[in-house]
Amino acid sequence: MADSRPLGFGRRDDAAQTATVETPLTIPTLDDKTAAALLPVREPRGHKGTFGKLLVIAGSLDYAGAALLVCRSGGRAGAGLVTLAVPESLQPLFAAKVVEATTMALPEDDLEEVDPEPAIARILDHEHDALVLGPGLRPGLATVELVRELLAVPDDPRPAPAVLDAEALRSMATLGDWWSGTSRTCVLTPHPGEFERLRAGAGLDPEADGDLSTDDAARAAAAKDAATTWGQVVVLKGARTVIAEPDGTVTAVGFENPALASGGTGDVLAGVIGGLLAQGLEPGAAARLGVYLHGLAGDMVRERLGDAGLLASDLPDLVPVARKRLAAIAERARAGKRLGFTPREDGTGAGADA
Repeated sequence: MADSRPLGFGRRDDAAQTATVETPLTIPTLDDKTAAALLPVREPRGHKGTFGKLLVIAGSLDYAGAALLVCRSGGRAGAGLVTLAVPESLQPLFAAKVVEATTMALPEDDLEEVDPEPAIARILDHEHDALVLGPGLRPGLATVELVRELLAVPDDPRPAPAVLDAEALRSMATLGDWWSGTSRTCVLTPHPGEFERLRAGAGLDPEADGDLSTDDAARAAAAKDAATTWGQVVVLKGARTVIAEPDGTVTAVGFENPALASGGTGDVLAGVIGGLLAQGLEPGAAARLGVYLHGLAGDMVRERLGDAGLLASDLPDLVPVARKRLAAIAERARAGKRLGFTPREDGTGAGADA
C-alpha cells in the first residue's frame, strides 16, 4: 500500500523535524494541508499594488543585516512592494544594499537616532498595508518613544497591522501595560528571553511560566495567557513554535531544527509574516502560515547542509519554494483529488492518484 502520510517537504525516517509528527501537546498542530488552506489567492491579473505594500522600520549601523533580511523575506513571501525606513544618515548605506526594496529617510535628532514625532508623521504619510517594526533598531529612549507612538496611533482610519520583533519588544517591556493604549492589531514574535522580559514588564513573575524552552505545555499556556491579556497574536519562537491568538486559539508548528539556531533567522520570520499581512491575511493566519513557511524553508536547508552551518540569508530564497509546494497541495484539494491509495469504482482498488 502506498505511504498514506501527508505530502510535503521534510519527511525524514526519524520524523524528528517534520511538521506533522505526533506531539505531546493537546492543541492543534499545523500540517501541510491546514497550512496550504491559509495561502492568500494570487490573482492572475494582479499587479504589485494588488499584493500589498510592506513598510519595514528596522536596522542600524551595527545591525544592518537585520533590516536587509526582513526586506528580502517580505518580498519572497509575496508582498508586491517593500519599503525600508531608516534614519536619514543611514539611507545612502541601505539604498546601496537593497535592490528590489525602496528606502525612506526618517528624521533624526542625533546621528542614527530617529526623532520620533516627525518620523511618525512621515511613516503615517507613507502608503502601506502592513508594518514590520524592530529588527536591528538602535536601542534608546527615542526608539522606545517611536514604538509607543506607533502602537497608539488613532484607530480612525484603521492603522495597518504590524509585526513587532527584537528592539520593538524590548522597548515595549519598558512601557508597563503597553497594550492598554494600543489601537493597532499586531503579531508579536518573541523568543523565550524577550517573552520573559515582556511578562516581567507587565508585572508578572516570568518564573511562574515554567520552562519556556523545552516544556511544550508551559509554552502553550504562557503564550495563550499573554495573547488573551494583551489582545494580540503572540508567536513564541523556538522548537515547536506556538502561535496564540486573542480569542484563546493556540496552534503548534511541529518543526524542530537545530540548524535554525543561527543569528538572523528571526528577522526572516518577521519579514515573512509581514509580507503575508501586507497581502491581506488576518494576523492569526499570517502568523501560522509564516511560521510554517519559515519551518519548511529551514528543513530544505537542513536536508542539504545538515544540522549546522545554516545562515539566515539561506532562508528567504526558499520561502517561495515552500509556498509553491503548499500551493500545489491547495490546488489538488480544490480540484477534489484524493492523494495516495484510492478505491476504484469497480471496487477492486487502484494505485496512487497522480
